[in-house]
Amino acid sequence: MKFGGFAARFALVASCALVMAVPAQARFWQCAPYAREISGIQIFGNANTWWSQAAGRYERGNVPRVGAVLAFATTGRMRLGHVAMVSAIVSDREILLTHANWSRRGRIETNVRAIDISDAGDWSVVKVWYGPNGGLGTSSYPTKGFIYSGKSQNFDNGMGSYPATTIATLGPNSARGSVGVSN
Repeated sequence: MKFGGFAARFALVASCALVMAVPAQARFWQCAPYAREISGIQIFGNANTWWSQAAGRYERGNVPRVGAVLAFATTGRMRLGHVAMVSAIVSDREILLTHANWSRRGRIETNVRAIDISDAGDWSVVKVWYGPNGGLGTSSYPTKGFIYSGKSQNFDNGMGSYPATTIATLGPNSARGSVGVSN
């Protein structure tokens, strides 16, 4: 019995060490923990709770700012919502997002295109670049707005720079930009 207990403890310690040794880029990321990690916004729980949890703790609004987190509303296909950090502002109706678990399960995507398609220009409905389509596609997503971190972001989240590889580069007759997805 003693050997079995020792073996179980050894297996537990070894598995914990392996998990801690896995580089952040190789981890399976959910959107909420990743958004918290890179934005500094200390909200916990599913993405669909971030907007209400931010009330009274963080400034919220409908104007994108670098470092802010865009909170997506719950939909039939996104029952737990989604959160993504604004990594750049391209224009009043186009931003770049950095987020996890969107195009590829558990993976990080950096600087992907998102456009405001709301009638009011208030970022209440967006289209977001989707890897398998190589573009914005036809899906639109309702959002609740932006949660502001209150500090500027330098995007070095302690995990080093984002290891991005180009997976889609638009040609000269296409809309601007390239998209990176971490390995």
